[in-house]
Amino acid sequence: MELRPYQDEARVRIEEEWDSGNRKTLLVLPTGCGKTVVFAKVAEDQVREGRKVLVLAHRGELLQQASDKIYSVTGLMTAVEKAEESCIGSWYQIVVGSVQSMMRENRLKQFSEDYFGTIIVDEAHHILSDGYQRVMEHFPQANILGVTATPDRGDMKNLGQFFNTLAYEYTLPRAIKEGYLSPIKALTVPLKLDLSHVKISQGDFSVGDIGTALDPYLEQIADVMLEHCRDRKTVVFLPLIKTSQKFCAILRKKGFSAAEVNGESVDRSEKLAAFDRGEYNVLCNSMLLTEGWDCPSVDCIIVLRPTKIRSLYCQMVGRGTRLHPGKDHLLLLDFLWHTERHELCHPAHLICENDEVARRMTKNLEMTGMPEDIEAAEQAAAEDVVAAREEALAKKLEEMKRRKQKLVDPLQYEMSIQAEDLVNYVPVFPAEMAPPSDKQLKALEKFGILPDVVENSGKASMLLNRLAKRRDEGLATPKQIRFLEARGFNHVGTWTFVSANKMISRISANGWRIPNGVVPKEYVPGGAA
Repeated sequence: MELRPYQDEARVRIEEEWDSGNRKTLLVLPTGCGKTVVFAKVAEDQVREGRKVLVLAHRGELLQQASDKIYSVTGLMTAVEKAEESCIGSWYQIVVGSVQSMMRENRLKQFSEDYFGTIIVDEAHHILSDGYQRVMEHFPQANILGVTATPDRGDMKNLGQFFNTLAYEYTLPRAIKEGYLSPIKALTVPLKLDLSHVKISQGDFSVGDIGTALDPYLEQIADVMLEHCRDRKTVVFLPLIKTSQKFCAILRKKGFSAAEVNGESVDRSEKLAAFDRGEYNVLCNSMLLTEGWDCPSVDCIIVLRPTKIRSLYCQMVGRGTRLHPGKDHLLLLDFLWHTERHELCHPAHLICENDEVARRMTKNLEMTGMPEDIEAAEQAAAEDVVAAREEALAKKLEEMKRRKQKLVDPLQYEMSIQAEDLVNYVPVFPAEMAPPSDKQLKALEKFGILPDVVENSGKASMLLNRLAKRRDEGLATPKQIRFLEARGFNHVGTWTFVSANKMISRISANGWRIPNGVVPKEYVPGGAA
């Protein structure tokens, strides 16, 4: 099977991490981008090098999915380590194992410490739990790959406690842009649902309280669906089984062909197959379908289980992001959840890495009242935020003029060179979180950057790499940027060193005044001015 370019790049990067001594590394791919295909090829490579491979997951559906995909992609059969089934004595070099079974002491002691050379953990955001950790500790020399869909920053910080590196990340916007996932249009529905009295349980909103808070609005939500989802194939995520069942009954009365599935449904497989065939146009579930289920023809997602956990939100929306003939976009309905807490996930959190941009995008979507492409909405929000930052920065620079500061503020520099990755940088791994070294601070000052406000080693390293790269490319220096932008020129960070030097020379020759005919805010190097 020929891998997509990003899948092959991910496979290569993972193996490079292991070869360089980083035993524990992460792969982040959005739902629908073939993470199972990638780790199947990685497993095949490891078998060719003589290693036994353990694929570890917490649900039977994920194990079966992994086994089927490994066979279809590589032709290799897998042994099973689950319940009564055991891989001991099997000829197969790849084992799919249930963490609930593998974690048991009597089970683990059947395996020597070096029995598995490689361990692949599907849905790796679960790896910090006691069960997974017991298995990891039993095989201390194994190379470990964690695979997960787009996590939130909290997840990444937690995963950074276990994993050494992030081998590869493929983002949702890039996947949509390159044509591997469906475009998403978000519609904010002006129906205000009050969550202000919902408690927090285990880091997220209490599902019991959400169910109670949601109940009075179910009829109105069904009416909204009549307006927007009548001709769509829709999956609705709800907090409780009883809420899911009640909502399904309401939808049927409204004329929808709706079905409901939950963990206790004896006919679950039949209903899912019927939905896939188009016999139902709405599928209600109580958080059952977040992992291990695919139906590419789904073209509408409704999240009635509000969450502040981005990875969970991405999993729910991911049930509708796969491509399908005749499907030109996924419609995502978002409701105006009223809560005193501001960490609630919205469509903006699927695509925005920066919280400030996400807040602006959410506000913009609330004001439009029309389905909006989330990429276009994110770009507009980012431009709004940049404009606001520039306005604030202009005020700050005005205040700093009298100080005649010799060094350039890092934020001014990052914004001038339009480096969003530097502006939005958040350290993940312990080495990145450490304070900058003396060597880094001295190097930053030598480049002309004020080092006092660079908070961590990871940011210092990124800044120094960018400074060195720009120097080698012949772009404007921080001191040139500070000098010219203090005199009203815009985005000097995009100028070449030569262009900046020529303008400074012209100003110097004119008695340190702006030359006649030059309007700093309008000036573009190489232009008529």
